[in-house]
Amino acid sequence: MNKKILTQIYIYPVKSLGGISLKESLVTDRGLMYDRRWMIIDANGNYISQKTKPEMALISTDISNDKIILRHKLTSEQIEFGINETTSKKIKAKVLDDVVQVDHVNSNIDEWLSINLNIRCKLVFMPDDSVRYVDKNYSRNNENTSLSNGYPFLLIGQSSLDDLNTRLKKKIGFDRFRPNLVFSDGLPYEEDNWKSFEINGIKFYPVKPCPRCITITINQNTAERDNEPLTVLSEYRRYNNQVMFGQNVLHEGNSILKVGDEIENINPKA
Repeated sequence: MNKKILTQIYIYPVKSLGGISLKESLVTDRGLMYDRRWMIIDANGNYISQKTKPEMALISTDISNDKIILRHKLTSEQIEFGINETTSKKIKAKVLDDVVQVDHVNSNIDEWLSINLNIRCKLVFMPDDSVRYVDKNYSRNNENTSLSNGYPFLLIGQSSLDDLNTRLKKKIGFDRFRPNLVFSDGLPYEEDNWKSFEINGIKFYPVKPCPRCITITINQNTAERDNEPLTVLSEYRRYNNQVMFGQNVLHEGNSILKVGDEIENINPKA
């Protein structure tokens, strides 16, 4: 059996904006450090995503010297804010079915985002004392997560994307699916059959396949929509009337993950 290796690590500090590829990352109780701790909300406190604002794909994210840097891919305009920067304003915001306590970041960021996204909006941060539990139907130990779509990690095998690309007229990258962890040397969709695995002493539990929506049809460089890969995926990855790709994952333990780490002690489902 080939060794399975962690080949890519991604975080998405601001929900629905561009991700960052890392060589290593600290695993916290909520998932990877800085992953989806910020989000953009509208005037009613509802989160905004690429599903309704595909132009969010045009804003990249970077981290440097304890600052988050947002940059527009087409105009190269940018703005930054401190990782620990917030105002004293507390806000209740809604992300999917959950209401969470968040902190306002600053008005300058709000104005920049409002202009670039053409909607009045605010940037907010989820502080450590804000709680958002994983769906109790899938949780193992009352896990707390951040502003993701519900789970601390998303795992996809390289072979799964490779198989999908053999079915598409134009190949796509992982940026369509926004995984946190990518591994090599597995079979296509092998991650669907894992009950647990370990990386660097952390135990991981794939608990639920990830349902996909029209967001995966958005070109992350142009913000243009297409029918793919949703149409092709729906032909062979549809379960219970949902299109699935990737695994939502829980974890136990805190450590550092590095590209090149071996995935060990894979326990298949019965």
